[in-house]
Amino acid sequence: MTTETREVTRVRALFLSDTHLGMRAARTGQLADFLRAHDADTIYLVGDIVDGWRLAKSWHWPGDYHTVVELLIAKALAGTRIVVLPGNHDEFLREYLGTYFGEVQFVDRTIHTSAQGKTYLVMHGDQFDVVVINAKWLAHVGDWAYRAALRVNIFINWIRRRLGFTYWSLSAWAKHKVKNAVSVIGRFEEALALEARESGVDGVICGHIHYADMHERLGIHYINTGDWVESCTAVVETHEGTFELVRWIDQNHPVRRPGRLARLRARAAGTQPESEPAPGP
Repeated sequence: MTTETREVTRVRALFLSDTHLGMRAARTGQLADFLRAHDADTIYLVGDIVDGWRLAKSWHWPGDYHTVVELLIAKALAGTRIVVLPGNHDEFLREYLGTYFGEVQFVDRTIHTSAQGKTYLVMHGDQFDVVVINAKWLAHVGDWAYRAALRVNIFINWIRRRLGFTYWSLSAWAKHKVKNAVSVIGRFEEALALEARESGVDGVICGHIHYADMHERLGIHYINTGDWVESCTAVVETHEGTFELVRWIDQNHPVRRPGRLARLRARAAGTQPESEPAPGP
């Protein structure tokens, strides 16, 4: 099915983060296609939409970046409410916190109320990253290492394509296998869960760590939107109030991870939903 003929999916809310416009590895083609295929009452841009760190070092803004921005502006002009929650890579946008530009609002954090009446704290999450807070230079070192891994990944996946294999992520593998990385992800989730409980909400929706996931292991509904550098993931809330983690593998094969309610209904009916992809990096 082509982009022109695909039916548009209409959802109640759409959550995107870590698109990193300015980073050469950003998957803007897939992102533009995803935006064309989805309309939402509210779109939350949950931080690191623009990579100010990279742009400050080397300006990179090709035409497909304009396409993404124009699609978002068109949605805002059509009446979609857009909430921008800046992250550490686009922290320059925090100068505009509390301001409105038409249907576009800039906030540090906000509360989203689902169609089922559940409340969710929405924020990028870098506010709870000890490295970003206390050692910004180390965060820049980590950013360099991540980009180096992406460059290695290009070579690895060139070979894999020649051999007929599918895309494989070095950074995702490292986050699954390296003990310290798993520990950091766990502490990040715990910090966000604690903040959600102290805020008196039912869940938290964030980004920052490029690790798409959705679970209730910590006593609250934790949702991480992932990124658009490798995993191409987003979160949608349906008009029934179900949250789904969407992996936009490519423009013809989107894969949805069913929300908890959908999985419970499937079990009750004696059927199993389509197998879920591994969480993104």
